[in-house]
Amino acid sequence: MMLSEAQVGQSGVVERIDLSEEVSHHLAHLGFLPGASFEVLRRAPAGDPTVYRIDGVEVGLRNETARCIVIEAREKIEAAR
Repeated sequence: MMLSEAQVGQSGVVERIDLSEEVSHHLAHLGFLPGASFEVLRRAPAGDPTVYRIDGVEVGLRNETARCIVIEAREKIEAAR
């Protein structure tokens, strides 16, 4: 599942980032690393950008970027246990 598909209130774990090294490096500094937990906090009225909580920090990402971040939603993690 892509991060852009997650709904407000949903949480999960980042699996991988399919972006250029430069952009991936920038996102890593914001906390978007494989294994990091996130929560979808809110979307702008027009739907873009979306604010996520990752590593205790609120970060806004455009859908264009969030479409390149592969996640595992919390429901799937809990169902696998």
